[in-house]
Amino acid sequence: MKILLIFSLALCTQAFAARPVVVMETNMGAVEIELNDEKAPISVKNFLMYVDGKFYDGTIFHRVINGFMVQGGGFTEGMKEKNTKAPIKNEAGNGLNNDTGTIAMARTSDVNSATAQFYLNVADNDSLNHRDDSAAGMGYAVFGRVTNGMHVINRMKMVKTGNIAGYSDVPMDTITIKSIRVKEAAKK
Repeated sequence: MKILLIFSLALCTQAFAARPVVVMETNMGAVEIELNDEKAPISVKNFLMYVDGKFYDGTIFHRVINGFMVQGGGFTEGMKEKNTKAPIKNEAGNGLNNDTGTIAMARTSDVNSATAQFYLNVADNDSLNHRDDSAAGMGYAVFGRVTNGMHVINRMKMVKTGNIAGYSDVPMDTITIKSIRVKEAAKK
């Protein structure tokens, strides 16, 4: 009986294992994001490495496309790109989709080029989902979802954008990430 009880408690503990939650403080408000380290362990570990190093403090949302996404985490004001760590393996085939309110790794045309930049989907972006393992079908790795503060993201998507320093879709009024910090764990 004792063995069964211990086994049952172990299963309950595992079933309620916690997922990391971060709070992103911006000049437009706070956003809470639950990270899915079960389905996207490489992306979450990478993101938290940048969070723990305070890399995102003072970065901006440098690309905003209403009806698509808001992207940040790689540039400071004036479109100065920050140095990053080595790129990570693309986890887009993890079963998570680029649905409204999810966070995913930004990358170049090289499928395994994601470093620090991320984007938040402001629409269901099926075209960004994993279809197959070819370069054209790989998709973009989702690694979490907004749990509080989507109204802030919805305000971001409405800002006026233009061209700055050779980049398009840049907010004309800077959207600054003041900080991203680990908050606590949420129940699965």
